[in-house]
Amino acid sequence: MVVWIIFVACVLVFLALDLGVFHKNDHVIKSKEAGIWTVIWVTIAFAFSGVIYWLFSNGYVENPTGLTPNNAVLKYITGYLIELSLSVDNVFVIAVIFSSFRIPPIYQHRVLFWGILGAIVFRALMILFGVALITKFEWVIYVFGVFLLYTSFKMLKSDDSDFNPKDSFVFKQLKKVYPVTTSINGHDFFVRKMGVKAATPLFVALIVIELTDILFALDSIPAILAITADPFLVFSSNILAILGLRSMYFLISRMLEKFRFINYSLVVILAFVGLKMLFSHYLELPEWVSLTVISVSLISGILASLLIPEKE
Repeated sequence: MVVWIIFVACVLVFLALDLGVFHKNDHVIKSKEAGIWTVIWVTIAFAFSGVIYWLFSNGYVENPTGLTPNNAVLKYITGYLIELSLSVDNVFVIAVIFSSFRIPPIYQHRVLFWGILGAIVFRALMILFGVALITKFEWVIYVFGVFLLYTSFKMLKSDDSDFNPKDSFVFKQLKKVYPVTTSINGHDFFVRKMGVKAATPLFVALIVIELTDILFALDSIPAILAITADPFLVFSSNILAILGLRSMYFLISRMLEKFRFINYSLVVILAFVGLKMLFSHYLELPEWVSLTVISVSLISGILASLLIPEKE
């Protein structure tokens, strides 16, 4: 429990420094700044694998699945790469939401900050719930496996360009229960007009992003649970990937059209972990196999997008 408290405290310190020091003044995040922060977050995440090894070597964290330090590190890195790769699809949706509600680039970082803070809380609850289900009812792993295969098939057939946040159920219900204004008042989430307090487009975008992330978590959390049911590994890999999502958004959101084959990489990854879940009781793959499949899928999608010329 002490390790969990220290980890969460460190995450809160990172977030406080992020908004209170490094991004105290609203400004447009340029590609160079986003690239630097992406490298910082990825470096922190991979450096944390050394902490994982140290914790499991000395028994400072509960080890309900009996992992060796080396296996714990491999499972952590694999889980992190899964979450990071699935975040690419999340980036596209966030870009559409910001565009739909006409959120100026100068305020997008603040919206993402509060969105990710909420996502950490919701995902922690979902992870604990998912681990408890798999631990208590082993057959749940088959349900998750089928769900991931269905998701990969749906992702293969769907067209994300049809997504319109203003037609979403969330936006329509929010307008019914709370006044919404179309005007933006700085970085404020609420504004008072004629004695009535109304939500600005920033708050509406925040709520839509928050609930959209919960839907994405329904895919990513079962995917990580296919790698390990150790709650600390699932939680730490998931949260560290989320922390880097903001800088990743500003880095690749302007280049999304170039990564047109990355969707197929995500299909392969989801299908692989879905099959891994379904055959988990009959076939045990070495951890390096999972790590290799995920890495090769992601790199292949990026290289194909860059090297294959787009048809006119």
